[in-house]
Amino acid sequence: MRIFKSKHFDKFARKERISDDTLRNAINDIENGLIDADLGSGVIKQRLPKQGRGKSKGYRSIIVYKFAEFSLFVYGFDKNDRANITADEEENFKAAAKTILAFSPEQIQQALDGKAFIEVSNEPV
Repeated sequence: MRIFKSKHFDKFARKERISDDTLRNAINDIENGLIDADLGSGVIKQRLPKQGRGKSKGYRSIIVYKFAEFSLFVYGFDKNDRANITADEEENFKAAAKTILAFSPEQIQQALDGKAFIEVSNEPV
């Protein structure tokens, strides 16, 4: 399973000090059936812990997920800043997921080369 962050999500994660270990743990939870919210069409909403506060008062992430192949963190927000994504945002994520899930390995590499995607290392920090 390859794990990626969108450029937008990477900026959010760096600002909020969300580690790659935290992202790997979220994907491990998903792979073990611990999905917080399956929005359909390959889009998952997963909670991420905030240091010292746990998951319930932490962050929410939107992930495009293709079983056993790859996952892409596309959006994140602090639960204290907003309660949820809007219905329009959810539909936009699903539309984007349809395109992303059809990416060939070459298209994924192009996204990496163009810095649209950043790969999360498999090595713990």
